Amino acid sequence: MSRWTRVCATVELLPGEYRCVHAGGTPIAVFNIDGTFYALEDVCTHDGSELTGGVIEGHQIECPRHGARFDITTGAVLCAPAYEPVAKFPVKIEDGIVYTRDDRDD
Repeated sequence: MSRWTRVCATVELLPGEYRCVHAGGTPIAVFNIDGTFYALEDVCTHDGSELTGGVIEGHQIECPRHGARFDITTGAVLCAPAYEPVAKFPVKIEDGIVYTRDDRDD
């Protein structure tokens, strides 16, 4: 089972913001969307570039390189040029601290 990786304190990640961490070598972006935390692999499935740095609108993030859009809450691809979803990871809050982990090998 993979270990939880500390992201930050909840008060350090305001609505509309994100933080990136590496969990077991996987780049993970954790987003605060209207007070709920979501975690996605920080890799565009179109070309392998970082998703973070792209425009966030509501529950969507746009890849800054070629404009593919993904649903932050599910990882689903919303428009080309990407056709595969982004991996979504669990998030937990404990004692005011946000954690995530790459659970694909569990």
